[in-house]
Amino acid sequence: MGTVIVTGAGTGIGAAAARRLAAGGWSVVLVGRRAHLLDSVAAEIGKQGGESMVIAADLADAGAPRAIVDRSVAAFGGIDALVNNAAVIKVLPLADYTLDILDQHWAVNVRAPFLLIQAALPHLKQQGGAVVNISSSSGTLLRPGQSVYGMSKHALEYLSRSLAGELAPHRIRVNALALGPVDTPIHETWATDLKAAYEWLAKQVPLGRIAEADEIARWIEILVSPDSGWMTGAVIPLDGGQVLDIA
Repeated sequence: MGTVIVTGAGTGIGAAAARRLAAGGWSVVLVGRRAHLLDSVAAEIGKQGGESMVIAADLADAGAPRAIVDRSVAAFGGIDALVNNAAVIKVLPLADYTLDILDQHWAVNVRAPFLLIQAALPHLKQQGGAVVNISSSSGTLLRPGQSVYGMSKHALEYLSRSLAGELAPHRIRVNALALGPVDTPIHETWATDLKAAYEWLAKQVPLGRIAEADEIARWIEILVSPDSGWMTGAVIPLDGGQVLDIA
Protein backbone atom coordinates (compact mmCIF):
# COMPACT_ATOMS: atom_id res chain seq x y z
CA MET A 1 0.00 0.00 0.00
CA GLY A 2 2.72 2.46 0.97
CA THR A 3 3.69 4.54 3.99
CA VAL A 4 1.21 6.46 6.15
CA ILE A 5 1.87 8.85 9.02
CA VAL A 6 -0.74 8.76 11.79
CA THR A 7 -0.61 11.43 14.50
CA GLY A 8 -2.10 10.87 17.92
CA ALA A 9 -1.42 7.18 17.34
CA GLY A 10 -0.91 6.11 20.94
CA THR A 11 -4.57 5.80 21.89
CA GLY A 12 -8.13 5.99 20.64
CA ILE A 13 -8.81 6.74 16.99
CA GLY A 14 -5.14 7.06 16.04
CA ALA A 15 -4.23 3.69 17.54
CA ALA A 16 -7.26 2.00 15.95
CA ALA A 17 -6.44 3.52 12.56
CA ALA A 18 -2.78 2.52 12.83
CA ARG A 19 -3.68 -1.10 13.62
CA ARG A 20 -6.21 -1.30 10.80
CA LEU A 21 -3.91 0.31 8.23
CA ALA A 22 -1.01 -1.93 9.19
CA ALA A 23 -3.25 -4.99 8.85
CA GLY A 24 -4.11 -3.76 5.35
CA GLY A 25 -0.46 -3.68 4.29
CA TRP A 26 0.54 -0.09 5.08
CA SER A 27 3.85 0.79 6.73
CA VAL A 28 2.68 3.00 9.59
CA VAL A 29 4.56 5.84 11.26
CA LEU A 30 3.15 6.19 14.78
CA VAL A 31 3.40 9.76 16.08
CA GLY A 32 2.50 11.01 19.55
CA ARG A 33 3.88 12.58 22.70
CA ARG A 34 4.02 9.44 24.88
CA ALA A 35 6.53 6.91 23.60
CA HIS A 36 5.33 4.07 25.84
CA LEU A 37 1.84 4.20 24.35
CA LEU A 38 3.22 4.27 20.81
CA ASP A 39 5.51 1.34 21.63
CA SER A 40 2.50 -0.65 22.82
CA VAL A 41 0.64 -0.05 19.55
CA ALA A 42 3.78 -0.89 17.56
CA ALA A 43 4.11 -4.16 19.47
CA GLU A 44 0.50 -5.08 18.62
CA ILE A 45 1.16 -4.31 14.96
CA GLY A 46 4.34 -6.40 14.99
CA LYS A 47 2.54 -9.41 16.50
CA GLN A 48 0.11 -9.29 13.58
CA GLY A 49 2.96 -9.21 11.06
CA GLY A 50 2.64 -5.49 10.28
CA GLU A 51 5.35 -2.87 9.88
CA SER A 52 5.59 0.35 11.89
CA MET A 53 7.96 2.81 13.49
CA VAL A 54 7.56 5.09 16.48
CA ILE A 55 8.27 8.82 16.54
CA ALA A 56 7.71 10.48 19.92
CA ALA A 57 7.12 14.17 19.21
CA ASP A 58 5.11 17.10 20.51
CA LEU A 59 3.17 18.67 17.64
CA ALA A 60 3.00 21.93 19.57
CA ASP A 61 6.66 22.28 18.56
CA ALA A 62 6.80 24.05 15.19
CA GLY A 63 9.86 22.03 14.20
CA ALA A 64 8.23 18.65 14.83
CA PRO A 65 6.38 18.21 11.49
CA ARG A 66 9.52 18.56 9.38
CA ALA A 67 11.45 16.18 11.64
CA ILE A 68 8.61 13.63 11.50
CA VAL A 69 8.53 13.70 7.71
CA ASP A 70 12.33 13.47 7.40
CA ARG A 71 12.52 10.47 9.73
CA SER A 72 9.60 8.76 7.97
CA VAL A 73 11.23 9.14 4.56
CA ALA A 74 14.58 7.96 5.90
CA ALA A 75 12.93 4.81 7.27
CA PHE A 76 10.51 3.91 4.49
CA GLY A 77 11.64 5.87 1.44
CA GLY A 78 8.55 8.03 0.99
CA ILE A 79 5.14 9.08 2.24
CA ASP A 80 1.90 8.08 0.55
CA ALA A 81 -0.72 9.18 3.08
CA LEU A 82 -1.10 11.36 6.15
CA VAL A 83 -3.71 11.13 8.90
CA ASN A 84 -3.88 14.29 11.02
CA ASN A 85 -5.63 12.95 14.09
CA ALA A 86 -3.83 14.52 17.07
CA ALA A 87 -5.77 17.26 18.85
CA VAL A 88 -6.03 19.35 21.98
CA ILE A 89 -9.35 20.20 23.63
CA LYS A 90 -10.06 22.38 26.64
CA VAL A 91 -13.63 23.27 27.60
CA LEU A 92 -13.64 26.60 29.43
CA PRO A 93 -15.70 29.78 29.67
CA LEU A 94 -14.30 32.66 27.65
CA ALA A 95 -12.91 34.48 30.69
CA ASP A 96 -10.78 31.49 31.71
CA TYR A 97 -8.84 30.98 28.48
CA THR A 98 -5.19 31.92 28.79
CA LEU A 99 -2.93 32.84 25.91
CA ASP A 100 -1.05 29.57 26.38
CA ILE A 101 -4.24 27.50 25.99
CA LEU A 102 -5.29 29.50 22.94
CA ASP A 103 -1.87 29.08 21.35
CA GLN A 104 -1.79 25.35 22.11
CA HIS A 105 -5.08 24.77 20.26
CA TRP A 106 -3.79 26.72 17.27
CA ALA A 107 -0.42 24.94 17.27
CA VAL A 108 -1.69 21.35 17.55
CA ASN A 109 -5.10 21.47 15.86
CA VAL A 110 -4.32 23.77 12.91
CA ARG A 111 -0.65 24.64 12.50
CA ALA A 112 0.66 21.08 12.87
CA PRO A 113 -1.61 19.59 10.17
CA PHE A 114 -0.70 22.47 7.84
CA LEU A 115 3.04 22.02 8.43
CA LEU A 116 2.86 18.23 8.11
CA ILE A 117 1.08 18.47 4.76
CA GLN A 118 3.57 21.13 3.63
CA ALA A 119 6.59 19.03 4.66
CA ALA A 120 5.15 15.85 3.12
CA LEU A 121 4.12 17.56 -0.13
CA PRO A 122 7.14 16.58 -2.29
CA HIS A 123 6.64 12.96 -1.30
CA LEU A 124 2.85 12.94 -1.67
CA LYS A 125 3.33 14.27 -5.20
CA GLN A 126 5.34 11.23 -6.26
CA GLN A 127 2.44 8.85 -6.75
CA GLY A 128 -0.53 11.01 -5.81
CA GLY A 129 -1.21 10.82 -2.08
CA ALA A 130 -4.06 11.12 0.39
CA VAL A 131 -4.58 13.30 3.46
CA VAL A 132 -7.28 12.70 6.06
CA ASN A 133 -7.86 15.44 8.63
CA ILE A 134 -9.84 14.54 11.73
CA SER A 135 -12.27 17.32 12.56
CA SER A 136 -15.25 17.44 14.89
CA SER A 137 -18.94 18.29 15.00
CA SER A 138 -17.79 21.01 17.39
CA GLY A 139 -16.63 22.90 14.31
CA THR A 140 -20.30 23.26 13.35
CA LEU A 141 -22.23 23.12 16.62
CA LEU A 142 -22.33 26.02 19.04
CA ARG A 143 -21.38 24.74 22.49
CA PRO A 144 -20.63 26.83 25.59
CA GLY A 145 -16.99 26.48 26.56
CA GLN A 146 -15.89 25.14 23.16
CA SER A 147 -15.22 28.44 21.42
CA VAL A 148 -11.50 27.78 20.94
CA TYR A 149 -11.70 24.06 20.14
CA GLY A 150 -14.63 24.57 17.76
CA MET A 151 -12.84 27.47 16.08
CA SER A 152 -9.75 25.32 15.50
CA LYS A 153 -11.79 22.48 13.98
CA HIS A 154 -13.71 24.85 11.71
CA ALA A 155 -10.34 26.18 10.54
CA LEU A 156 -9.14 22.62 9.86
CA GLU A 157 -12.21 21.96 7.71
CA TYR A 158 -11.57 25.11 5.69
CA LEU A 159 -7.94 24.08 5.29
CA SER A 160 -9.06 20.66 4.04
CA ARG A 161 -11.31 22.10 1.34
CA SER A 162 -8.82 24.77 0.32
CA LEU A 163 -5.89 22.37 -0.03
CA ALA A 164 -8.06 19.82 -1.84
CA GLY A 165 -8.50 22.33 -4.62
CA GLU A 166 -4.90 23.51 -4.59
CA LEU A 167 -3.37 20.03 -4.59
CA ALA A 168 -5.79 18.29 -6.97
CA PRO A 169 -3.54 18.94 -10.00
CA HIS A 170 -0.89 16.88 -8.20
CA ARG A 171 -3.40 14.04 -7.66
CA ILE A 172 -3.26 14.59 -3.90
CA ARG A 173 -6.63 14.06 -2.24
CA VAL A 174 -7.55 15.90 0.96
CA ASN A 175 -10.65 14.96 2.93
CA ALA A 176 -11.86 15.41 6.49
CA LEU A 177 -14.05 13.52 8.93
CA ALA A 178 -16.16 15.72 11.22
CA LEU A 179 -16.69 13.38 14.16
CA GLY A 180 -19.35 13.25 16.77
CA PRO A 181 -18.53 11.84 20.21
CA VAL A 182 -16.23 8.80 20.16
CA ASP A 183 -15.10 6.60 23.04
CA THR A 184 -11.51 7.84 23.34
CA PRO A 185 -9.29 9.14 26.17
CA ILE A 186 -9.59 12.73 24.90
CA HIS A 187 -12.78 13.14 26.94
CA GLU A 188 -10.76 12.63 30.12
CA THR A 189 -9.15 16.03 29.47
CA TRP A 190 -12.41 17.89 30.12
CA ALA A 191 -14.85 15.53 31.89
CA THR A 192 -14.62 15.08 35.66
CA ASP A 193 -17.22 12.26 35.59
CA LEU A 194 -16.61 10.21 32.43
CA LYS A 195 -19.70 7.98 32.81
CA ALA A 196 -21.97 11.02 33.18
CA ALA A 197 -20.19 12.74 30.29
CA TYR A 198 -20.76 9.75 27.99
CA GLU A 199 -24.44 9.61 28.93
CA TRP A 200 -24.76 13.34 28.21
CA LEU A 201 -22.96 12.99 24.88
CA ALA A 202 -25.12 10.03 23.82
CA LYS A 203 -28.27 12.08 24.40
CA GLN A 204 -27.02 14.61 21.81
CA VAL A 205 -26.80 11.96 19.10
CA PRO A 206 -29.98 10.96 17.21
CA LEU A 207 -28.67 7.38 16.91
CA GLY A 208 -28.49 7.32 20.70
CA ARG A 209 -24.88 6.33 21.34
CA ILE A 210 -21.29 7.42 20.97
CA ALA A 211 -19.00 5.74 18.44
CA GLU A 212 -16.23 3.22 18.91
CA ALA A 213 -12.76 4.17 17.70
CA ASP A 214 -12.61 1.33 15.19
CA GLU A 215 -15.75 2.64 13.45
CA ILE A 216 -13.80 5.79 12.66
CA ALA A 217 -10.70 3.84 11.70
CA ARG A 218 -12.69 2.06 8.97
CA TRP A 219 -13.53 5.40 7.36
CA ILE A 220 -9.92 6.55 7.59
CA GLU A 221 -8.85 3.35 5.82
CA ILE A 222 -11.41 3.97 3.08
CA LEU A 223 -10.33 7.58 2.55
CA VAL A 224 -6.64 6.76 2.12
CA SER A 225 -7.36 3.81 -0.17
CA PRO A 226 -7.77 3.77 -3.97
CA ASP A 227 -11.47 3.08 -3.35
CA SER A 228 -11.77 6.83 -2.63
CA GLY A 229 -9.64 7.81 -5.59
CA TRP A 230 -12.30 10.18 -6.94
CA MET A 231 -13.12 11.88 -3.64
CA THR A 232 -11.46 15.08 -2.50
CA GLY A 233 -12.52 18.22 -0.66
CA ALA A 234 -15.17 16.36 1.35
CA VAL A 235 -15.91 17.10 4.99
CA ILE A 236 -17.91 14.05 6.02
CA PRO A 237 -20.14 14.31 9.11
CA LEU A 238 -19.48 11.00 10.86
CA ASP A 239 -21.46 11.85 13.96
CA GLY A 240 -24.53 9.67 14.36
CA GLY A 241 -26.63 12.59 13.14
CA GLN A 242 -25.44 14.98 15.86
CA VAL A 243 -25.42 18.05 13.60
CA LEU A 244 -28.90 17.40 12.20
CA ASP A 245 -31.50 20.02 13.06
CA ILE A 246 -34.16 17.74 14.50
CA ALA A 247 -37.17 19.43 16.07
